[in-house]
Amino acid sequence: MAPSSEKEKIEITHYVLENVPKEAEVTRVEYEGPMLAIYAKKPEILIEQGTIIADIVNVIRKRIVVRSDPSVRLPEKEAEKIASEIIPPEAEVTDISFDPSLGEIIIEAKKPGLVIGKNGAVLQEIIKRTKWRPNVLRSPPLRSKIIAHMRRYLHAESKERERILRTFGERIFRPRVFEIGDVMITALGGVKEVGRSAFLVQTRESNVLLDCGINPGSLKPFEAFPRLDHPSFEIDSLDAVVVSHAH
Repeated sequence: MAPSSEKEKIEITHYVLENVPKEAEVTRVEYEGPMLAIYAKKPEILIEQGTIIADIVNVIRKRIVVRSDPSVRLPEKEAEKIASEIIPPEAEVTDISFDPSLGEIIIEAKKPGLVIGKNGAVLQEIIKRTKWRPNVLRSPPLRSKIIAHMRRYLHAESKERERILRTFGERIFRPRVFEIGDVMITALGGVKEVGRSAFLVQTRESNVLLDCGINPGSLKPFEAFPRLDHPSFEIDSLDAVVVSHAH
């Protein structure tokens, strides 16, 4: 397809509506980060008939995620109760939380395979009855207060996260402003050393920080942290921070 634009978004929406079953009741199509999100009142129909989405992906060449329309999702307490009834006790679920911005019910279990079920049968039943999309994780061996705090924060800021996803999605898929030209890479750390990896990648369109690590073995600030005092680095001008790996 041609470079993305508002016109192309309309064309994609029309194509999606023409090629998905009407009984799925698609309500809208949105750019969300690097993906195209299809919102439907009956998402289980699109998930059960996976070839429909696969065929659309092959045509529009974009990653697609199916989400339930917020209007049909059960209240969190009720959804948690139903999910607990559907999941077999042998799965040993340790925690259930929600991410409203993504429409996900996050299920931690010691035996995640049992939460998924044969051919995803348990997941499909959860989607069908709660309209929340399950995200199954293996329970960590030790409970982490940091992870728990971050999940509470993400839940509290779900509206802002949704806005950010849409903003970045529109920017990712917008038409190219400039032709590919110069790319400048500034090493702010991590060169000829282990740790504090940080590289500023700049083009005429954007500024991206690739990693922002530290060197825990050094007590000197100029050696422990990336050189964010470099004249070419302005935090307000950053378009993205990409974390390539973690330790």
